[in-house]
Amino acid sequence: MVNVEEFAKRLKIIIDYYEISASLLAEKMGIQRSSISHILSGRNKPSLEFVLKILKTFPEVELYWLLNGIGEFPKQTKIKNQHPPLSHTDDSKQTTKLNTKNIPVNKKEDEIDRIVIFYKNGTFKSYFS
Repeated sequence: MVNVEEFAKRLKIIIDYYEISASLLAEKMGIQRSSISHILSGRNKPSLEFVLKILKTFPEVELYWLLNGIGEFPKQTKIKNQHPPLSHTDDSKQTTKLNTKNIPVNKKEDEIDRIVIFYKNGTFKSYFS
């Protein structure tokens, strides 16, 4: 269940981030100004339609972040197939482990602890070494 007070705080963060008023937010979303006012005051809970309009209007907003604060805002968009390799073969045909910044791993504390893959539907898989 969505905490209405926390949702209102995150909605205020969106308004501040885009430097717009609640009225302009309502206009951009195609809803009545009172809808924004009622949610910000805690009088009304956000409807599914309201949440979907936010996501459509502001693609930088993550669903889980908006609903329960999990994730980040604005979401980081990644270009597909632009991930650094997890291993690298040098000229001597030896495989050298690399961290995510393509710097050879030399210290025990620099080894990869886990890899987490986030899917667009909000789920994720975590792989431990």
